[in-house]
Amino acid sequence: MNDAKETVSSQMKNLLATSEDVVFQPFHVHGRSCTLIYICSIINMSMMQEKIAEFLIEESAMAEAAEDWAARIERGTFFPLPSTKARTLEEALNQLVQGKVILCLDESSEIFMFDLVKYEKRSVTQSQNEMVVIGPQEAFIEDIETNLSLLRHKIKHPDLKTVRYEIGRYTKTIVYVVYLEGVCEPKVVTELDQELRSIDTDGIFGISYIAEQMKKGNRTPFPLFHYTERPDSVAASLLEGRVGMMQDGTPSALIVPVTFLSLIQSSEDYYQSFWSASWIRMIRIFFFVLSMLLPSLYVAITTFQPEMIPTDLLLTITAARENVTFSALTEALIMELTFEGLREAGTRIPKPVGQTISVIGAIVIGQAAVQAGIVSSPMVIVVSITGIASYIIPHFELGLALRLLRFPLLLVGGTTGLLGVFLMTFLVFGHLANLRTFGSPYMQPLAPLIFKDWKDIFVRVPSPAMKSRSSAYTTRNVRRQKTK
Repeated sequence: MNDAKETVSSQMKNLLATSEDVVFQPFHVHGRSCTLIYICSIINMSMMQEKIAEFLIEESAMAEAAEDWAARIERGTFFPLPSTKARTLEEALNQLVQGKVILCLDESSEIFMFDLVKYEKRSVTQSQNEMVVIGPQEAFIEDIETNLSLLRHKIKHPDLKTVRYEIGRYTKTIVYVVYLEGVCEPKVVTELDQELRSIDTDGIFGISYIAEQMKKGNRTPFPLFHYTERPDSVAASLLEGRVGMMQDGTPSALIVPVTFLSLIQSSEDYYQSFWSASWIRMIRIFFFVLSMLLPSLYVAITTFQPEMIPTDLLLTITAARENVTFSALTEALIMELTFEGLREAGTRIPKPVGQTISVIGAIVIGQAAVQAGIVSSPMVIVVSITGIASYIIPHFELGLALRLLRFPLLLVGGTTGLLGVFLMTFLVFGHLANLRTFGSPYMQPLAPLIFKDWKDIFVRVPSPAMKSRSSAYTTRNVRRQKTK
């Protein structure tokens, strides 16, 4: 960093010659030259002028100081702001583009840094993807400091630990790992630390980038991480012994480890009475099974095992399919693909017209397809029920996995019948039972079978009865009340 011919500020000016938004403001204080360097768009300009620039101007107008003012800066008694000292020129450059104000003392080659970063951010708003009727409405935003404050507001305990990482050669994205010391398994934190430190990429723009870089879910369509945008969900997961990951610039967090059945649970389950929550959860599980198996079961039964259908219903289905030229399998594929297209179009279309077009499109296209003899009315009903059932799943990534799985199940059901559907379902369950996330079995407490953890799976028992944490997340037998 020391150079006899060229000052530090000159070196930085040469390195940033093509960056026209970088400001170099020279000062001359008590016979010594210094330069204030900053980027206007990402710092608090009023604070910089008030707390740094004005102090330098006042000091330069005064008589010679009795004590070296550079030594006062280093001791923290010159400016009313804390400062840190850069060890290398590269460190100073990296901090400059992240929003630090740099003060270079040219004669001594000393570099001081002040944290005055200020990015535009939106206010904390209501959760858009995990809405609840009862309970907190706040959601994470893109600012990591705000998100950490929301989490600290939920858990006010010194055991809440945060570990900072910087990922991406160019983006220098800030990622925090949060956990409760003494509650979570240390091996999960250790494994997560190794995974994050091994990520080598140019940039990270979303929390899902990190999940994909870890390469733990590349062999399965099912989510091995729990995505959430709710601070209360993250806080509750930390109390269960899990670990959270939060990234600057992303309004959501990742939670590990995760189990398959935990992805079917919703935050609202814990804000309602246990009677209501248990009933809604059973409804959710029932429609979860329907969304995966209903189309393939309908195609398999009507094609290969029609004798299983009651006679009156079979006559109705046969009459409805009398003018349909395609097989049941082709019907189902046409309707499923059409429904997927409508769902994607509804997502991309501007919100004021998106819902209207989706509903009208589904009604008009379905009715026209039935009248044209392309599909039958029972098939429209089956696909519609399946589509509605898929929206009941709280976790979006899990819903996507089921939508993908529905097509191979359809093909198997349309070519091999019920035997193929049952075999395929058995293989899927075997695949799920074989998955592990950070040492935890994905299908616990079903595989392996742990009955003591069933108190919060298919139904939710009253809160006073939930005294111990699930063994899927921690092996410690900590007698603390579990809250969500």
